[in-house]
Amino acid sequence: MAQWSAGSIAQPGTIPVIPLRELMPWALFGGLLMLLLIYFVGAEQGATSLIHGRAIHEFVHDGRHLLGFPCH
Repeated sequence: MAQWSAGSIAQPGTIPVIPLRELMPWALFGGLLMLLLIYFVGAEQGATSLIHGRAIHEFVHDGRHLLGFPCH
């Protein structure tokens, strides 16, 4: 039968420590994802459009107004 040491189980009310080396790739991924989302909501139209057509603009139209981005 396996034995557990008292130090290996998190105590109630304590905050687990996550090393920065393990957190940094996820933080970078989340930051890049947020920048991409802000681009599509805020700037994907007209001269700066990466995708031809109005599909992206129409998909994020209400969110654009909700966040205060002008679009027309």
